[in-house]
Amino acid sequence: MPLTFAGVGEENVIKKIGGLPEVKKHLEDLGFVTGGIVTVISMMGGNVIVNVKESRIAISREMAQKIMV
Repeated sequence: MPLTFAGVGEENVIKKIGGLPEVKKHLEDLGFVTGGIVTVISMMGGNVIVNVKESRIAISREMAQKIMV
């Protein structure tokens, strides 16, 4: 399922990163890698705030839909 459907506070394992190669590379640079753990902190205003690799990152809902957990 896409990251946008994950519950707030749940730890999820990243199964797949979708999108164009540039998008995949950008997400990987931010720490979103297959097998990594991502936790949704909050969703507001079309943005998703997540905890990944000990960092808090805000990404757009569109980007979050490319991350499968």
